[in-house]
Amino acid sequence: MEQLLPNTKPNMLEQHENLLSSHLNARIQGSGTETIVFAHGYGTDQSIWDKITPYFSEKSYKIVLFDWAFSACVKDENLYDPLKYCSLEAFADDLISLLDEMELKDVTFVGHSMSGMIGCLASIKRPQLFKRLVLLCASPRYINTDDYEGGFASSDIENLFENIESNYENWIFAFSLNVVDPNDESSVNKFRESLKRMKNEVSLSLAKTVFCSDYRNILEKVETPCTIIQTSSDMAVPYSVALYMEKKIKGKVTLEVIDTFGHFPQLTAPLQLVDVLKGVLGFEISHV
Repeated sequence: MEQLLPNTKPNMLEQHENLLSSHLNARIQGSGTETIVFAHGYGTDQSIWDKITPYFSEKSYKIVLFDWAFSACVKDENLYDPLKYCSLEAFADDLISLLDEMELKDVTFVGHSMSGMIGCLASIKRPQLFKRLVLLCASPRYINTDDYEGGFASSDIENLFENIESNYENWIFAFSLNVVDPNDESSVNKFRESLKRMKNEVSLSLAKTVFCSDYRNILEKVETPCTIIQTSSDMAVPYSVALYMEKKIKGKVTLEVIDTFGHFPQLTAPLQLVDVLKGVLGFEISHV
């Protein structure tokens, strides 16, 4: 079962086209009393969850998928304004507006990478919208400081920006091999093709928003129960970041580690990720 919006009727199509949910390609799979919202990260779109969602929509969960404004799948290119989205707060506001518009609350929010912090920000502003947060390979800050290991030196990030701007296709080739298991060719290609569909200027602007962000100070304000999911080897987000978040988040926190290489377990270790999510949600799933 799939639909764009609850209770959307043919005579409401014109009005529907003006809704944020329409602009962001929001759709619902399955049905049920519990809702899981899957939010993708930098350089991807909602199809990044294709290996995961069937296990939940078949178990009478309501699955919500959408594309962020920067995604190449969003038809209106003017929707992504670099000035508006110079911080993750604007994405958090979009998430809140989307949930309100779709009349959703008390959801399980699964946020990958940058979406993890977006979920945290939204939960602080509107805690009643969230039952739990699942922070998948998320990070509050990517740049190292004297007392914090984020994974990158400032010079690393500057080089990253320079390469996106001047050698975009070469950067995509190298970056995809660093953040996705290079032994999983199909997953590397999926991420690579997704990045290629993004315009250079959008990719650069968003990279500056993500990699220069510092949201360590909001963690102590997050009271929604959280599950942090980290891979055993992630170039973008080292294990130390997961430990830092586990310590700093105010609400109840559990930390799970998936034994796989890279930043995209939903691509390279989907069954392991399903098992962890199964434990979070508290039900059994048969692998088929």
